[in-house]
Amino acid sequence: QVQLVESGGGLVQAGGSLRRSCAASGRALREYFLGWFRYAPGKEREFVVALGWSGAPKYYVDSMMDRFTISRDNAKNMVYLQMNNLEPEDTAVYYCAADHTIARAPIWAYWGQGTQVSVSS
Repeated sequence: QVQLVESGGGLVQAGGSLRRSCAASGRALREYFLGWFRYAPGKEREFVVALGWSGAPKYYVDSMMDRFTISRDNAKNMVYLQMNNLEPEDTAVYYCAADHTIARAPIWAYWGQGTQVSVSS
């Protein structure tokens, strides 16, 4: 069982950056992959990026890999999403997620509460 609490959402102008954090708690956290999804208006929930708790392997979406990076701090049980050069189409609710396996579909076992990221023109 894993609990995920997110922070770092907000409003940013196009071209700006945000760093999102996800604090994980529970047992055997190193057995879990951690990742990020987003849900934007008019779209289904979309995979963004994920990694193993050890930092490898990492999984990216080609269209976002140059702007979005994932990292982790094992000592703090934290995972981060650094978002750079944000665009209005990045506006979405972003979710931290955890599961024992990687999937592009939003079928992961545990989810953060989701936080709004809004990018203005």
